[in-house]
Formats: sequence, structure tokens, C-alpha cells
Amino acid sequence: MFVPSDYRRPGPAWTADLIRRNPLALMVTNGPESDGPLATHLPVIPDPEMPADWYEKDEQWAGATLLGHMNRANPHWKALSAGSGDTDGRKALLTFTGPHAYVSPVVYAKPVAAPTWNFTAVHVHGVLRKIEPGEATLAVVQHTVRAFEKEFGAGWDMSTSVDYFRQLLPGVGAFRFQVTAVEGMFKLSQEQAPEVRERVRREFAGRDSHLHRETAHLMDRWEHEVSAASLPSGCPVAHAR
Repeated sequence: MFVPSDYRRPGPAWTADLIRRNPLALMVTNGPESDGPLATHLPVIPDPEMPADWYEKDEQWAGATLLGHMNRANPHWKALSAGSGDTDGRKALLTFTGPHAYVSPVVYAKPVAAPTWNFTAVHVHGVLRKIEPGEATLAVVQHTVRAFEKEFGAGWDMSTSVDYFRQLLPGVGAFRFQVTAVEGMFKLSQEQAPEVRERVRREFAGRDSHLHRETAHLMDRWEHEVSAASLPSGCPVAHAR
């Protein structure tokens, strides 16, 4: 992914936050030459067996592990083994899309301007290995339920449904994704003058669209974190943040 210097993440937590809040990834792998690339939308979570602070570090997540699953009836699942042993794994790309919003030139209040699109996205490169069917796959499903109930759900107790999960397992293909590199792009009007950025942020914050409001929130967060990072180390405000 091409990431101009203005749009690089301010800190490692931005990558982790975007993935946790937008866990429906688009997984892309090379398919048979006659078919071209294969792509599947699927839920992905950080491996709960990894150290809790691993995903907050600034090493671009190299060595981290993600977990996911898809329908075994999906031709993509079968293609993941074609021409490659499961032990070798298959190179893959996971893309995550965060808040995004169209920027109308009207907001710039300039006689000459061009429209653009503010957006946030993370590309995760790595090696995908299939997980054995049965209890190991069930564990991935259970980890996924726990993660999503905590983040998005209502505290649903899955204990009475585990036997039902087992009935569904023959159709579930789970995998482990070993991360090799991460790229993040956070395009939030950083190239604009401060007063223009603030006009864009205010316009987004006042919209009914949740995507505009979420983008405004990230613009505000970016402004605060970059401002804090630029303060002298002895400044009380810097320590407060």
C-alpha cells in the first residue's frame, strides 16, 4: 500500500484499535492463474494466547498471530491448499477498513480546490495456515464469540450453544495467520493548514452519518496526539497525555 509520509500512523495503538473496531477483514490470496486473485470477507481477531501488550508495540506486529474462519464450502478454502502444503502455509493479505468520509471542496472555503476522501485502512501481510478440524476449530469459534461479545455484543453466554457449535463444525474452516508486516494509512486532512483541518473536522462532526462522525473523532485524536508528541518532554501537558 502506498502511504505518503503525512498519512502514517501516529503510534502503534492506531493499528490495533482499527482492527479491533473493524474486524471484518477482506482476505486476498493468489488463486489459480485462470481465475486470478481470490477474496473473502471474514471476521478476524488477535490470538488471545499472545501477550496482551503485543499488539500495542511498535514493531509492526511482525510475529503476531491472528485467528479467523470461513465456510469450508467457499472455493477459496480449497484453493488455500492448492499447490502448497499446509505446513508451508499460504501467503495472504488481510485488509481492514476504518472510518472514512468524502471531503467536499465547499468545506475548504477556497476559490480553487479539489475534492478528496479521508479514510483509514490497515493492510496485514502474513502466512495463513489451516487449523485442524474438531476441537481446535471450535476453540477459534469460541475465542471469536468472546472477543465480539465483549466489544460489540450484550454479554451473551454461549455455554448452552456449544453442542450446537459442534454440529456446525464440519462446515467451518479455521486458520491461524502469522503476521510478517503491517501497513497503515490514516488520511485525515493532515496535508491541510490547521484552520482548514478544523473546518473539515467540524463539518464531519455535525453530520448525521456515523462514518463522518467517527472520522471527525479520529481527526481530533490525531490532532491531540501529534500536538502532545511535539511538546517538550518536561511540559506538564505532555505528561498528562
